[in-house]
Amino acid sequence: MRKTLRALAGLALVLPVWLSGSEASQAQQIRGTPGSPEAVEFPDSRVLPTPPAPFTGEIGLSAQDSTPAWPPTVAPPEDAPNILLILTDDVGFSAPSTFGGVIPTPALDRIAQDGLRYTMFHTTALCSPTRAALLTGRNHHSVGFGVIAEQSTGFPGYNSMIERDTATIAEILRLNGYATAWFGKNHNVPSWEASAAGPFTRWPIGMGFDHFYGFVGGDTSQWQPNVFRNTTAIYPYVDNPDYNLTTAMADEAIDWIRMLGDLAPDRPWFIHYAPGGTHAPHHPRPQFVEPFEGRFDMGWNELREQIFANQRELGVIPANAQLAPWPDSLPEWDSLSDDERRLVIRQVEVYAGYLSYTDHEIGRVIQAVEDLGQLDNTLIIYISGDNGSSAEGTLHGTPNEVAAFNAVDPPVAEQLQLLDVWGTDRTYPHMAVGWTWAFDTPFRWTKQVASHFGGIRNGMAISWPRRITDRGGSRTQFHHVIDIVPTILDAVGIPQPDSVNGVAQRPIEGVSMTYTFDAANADAPSRRHTQYFEMFGNRAIYHDGWIASTTPPVPPWQFAQTGNLPDVVDGYTWELYNLADDPTQFRSVADDHPDRLRMMQDLFLMEATRYQVLPLDNQGIQRLLTPRPGPAAGRTTFTFEHPISGIPHDAAPSVLNRAYTITAEVDVPEEGGSGMLVTQGGRFGGYGFYLHQGRPTFTWNLFNLQRVQWQGSDALSAGSHTLVFEWTPDADGARFGRGGTGTLTVDGQQVAQQSMPHSVPMTLQWDETFDIGMDTGTPVDDDDYQVPFDLTGTLNRLTVELGASTVTTAAAQQPPQ
Repeated sequence: MRKTLRALAGLALVLPVWLSGSEASQAQQIRGTPGSPEAVEFPDSRVLPTPPAPFTGEIGLSAQDSTPAWPPTVAPPEDAPNILLILTDDVGFSAPSTFGGVIPTPALDRIAQDGLRYTMFHTTALCSPTRAALLTGRNHHSVGFGVIAEQSTGFPGYNSMIERDTATIAEILRLNGYATAWFGKNHNVPSWEASAAGPFTRWPIGMGFDHFYGFVGGDTSQWQPNVFRNTTAIYPYVDNPDYNLTTAMADEAIDWIRMLGDLAPDRPWFIHYAPGGTHAPHHPRPQFVEPFEGRFDMGWNELREQIFANQRELGVIPANAQLAPWPDSLPEWDSLSDDERRLVIRQVEVYAGYLSYTDHEIGRVIQAVEDLGQLDNTLIIYISGDNGSSAEGTLHGTPNEVAAFNAVDPPVAEQLQLLDVWGTDRTYPHMAVGWTWAFDTPFRWTKQVASHFGGIRNGMAISWPRRITDRGGSRTQFHHVIDIVPTILDAVGIPQPDSVNGVAQRPIEGVSMTYTFDAANADAPSRRHTQYFEMFGNRAIYHDGWIASTTPPVPPWQFAQTGNLPDVVDGYTWELYNLADDPTQFRSVADDHPDRLRMMQDLFLMEATRYQVLPLDNQGIQRLLTPRPGPAAGRTTFTFEHPISGIPHDAAPSVLNRAYTITAEVDVPEEGGSGMLVTQGGRFGGYGFYLHQGRPTFTWNLFNLQRVQWQGSDALSAGSHTLVFEWTPDADGARFGRGGTGTLTVDGQQVAQQSMPHSVPMTLQWDETFDIGMDTGTPVDDDDYQVPFDLTGTLNRLTVELGASTVTTAAAQQPPQ
């Protein structure tokens, strides 16, 4: 009987191996005594998760006649490194000191000195696309991120949906035994899935990360951020005036690293560390700004010359590099008035402080790794920026980036009134484009421009003391952000999987950069031969030392006012550059090499077809209004019967460019009513419907420049009331941001009515959410209340009814007038 049982058990052990095919039988490493609790195995991980290991003990009739055996713990190869993948935001190639800039970045300097500095590394020209490519190893269109999530459209290359056949590096590492965590910015959740309703399959915890602490939009206030722990919105800034997300996320990362060091010191970890800096809003702590006061008085033209000289001395640009010409569309420093200079100097001082602050907190995380004795076997990849320096601050800068995205440009005189609070929570600021251009030295153009290195060239440093011995070396091979995933897999010794979670995987499109780690290969030819670039219809194709580029038809600092764009296929002028002779794209040789240009154009079309780049689309800001899937899709009536917060814009009813009616049914207590009924947006653009000292109030905040308010003259009596705010757009006027008349009624009686000549055309403050029964983030009117402003009394029902739109589907593809 006992032999029969053992034979049956043996047959049971064979079946899983036979069913799973050859992959399951090709275990690569087993460490420790098989069957013991400490045994670990690095299995053949081409299929993830790996099949359960067969039972290796014996089973008899009783435990006394049996031999127990634990399945081995899945673990990566022996001595696999920890991985710290750092990605900063909107940092131009020449902003940090590591690449010739005048802003000290000692943490980035440290990684470059301990390892290698890469001077020909490239991104996609925009944030969400770069991040999707970074984490999947595929081109951004291949994973649905041809543009940022908020501008997604219903084409495969642009739908902002990373599908299961392109698993992230975190999922691959996690299924191979790594602990995984993400701290900071995530801009890859589809905007309509970013609410508490989920689904969470495209949140960090659904894409391979065990832990997430950060925000899911393009940017957020560092003082009052829209921040999550895993999928739960938290509000750590409430009653905590010293809170700043830049420091908080470093604290969280350090605590997580220390926890693993105490509880699982032998388990390697992977951290994606992605601070909001230096994307607007520029929100540094004041002590980081003070050292830069007076440091930029020379102006942006002279700053460029200084950076260019630094770059030559450091050797981060080739000896034959030429400084790209200053564009006619940007003012020379000498042409500015004294007031203009005073304004823009303060803007760049705050920006410099923000970069310094961001790098400082990164340095704290790196130091924590060293303090635990793990630095020697930690692969640190520090990418300085997800695209070129940002031109989204317009020519004179702005105290409110939300205003800029709505084509509202506050005059210098108004901006000067905010100089003393620039960078605090009273501003949502961005610097002037002149500084932007200087921080992309020696190249031309900026973020959003995928055709020129000012938009796509970013500095990077890699250290791994156990493996990289050419300390302080430089590498000039042409590489792209999609090359990071294969580099990590190659460094760890994990194969690219064929299947993940039952889904066959599309091939990773990057190439490993580990061949550059050794000093003997410092000058090896690049293994990346071809790379396409595209953003908003502007495009380029690199191939073996040449790059063909279109010419941007409109400067990116006019992104909110673009109109009459040329035909995206035939209306663009192409340039051609031989990078060996002209590394900064200084002079096009297209006329000298028409055959090569034609070949490069054909090559771009082939790559575009291969990687889901088509159809080309040069509309930018207007895509914010594209209808998308999700809870709000197709609905014109929304009813809420419970307090709720944290609903993102694409899951909320949009009241922009249309008629709407908001009805609140409330019970007011004997002591009187106060608090928020419904709000969307905040201090820098939004609306709120609330009870202020018992009086029904509706306020539109127009970019912190003007507030229009409807308010009843009397406080509500105790008992039940029905409050209605109705907005009726004017019969004629602009399609976008049309004026109209608002009417406030209480129990059917009009208590306030007035017109508003303009409304918000494109977007409310995107980092603040749609909230019912409370307000999170910042108030729409600081004079009336402060957050969280919970409602006293009972909100029985709130209904939002959307009426006729002033913007048809066709008109939504045209710019605001």
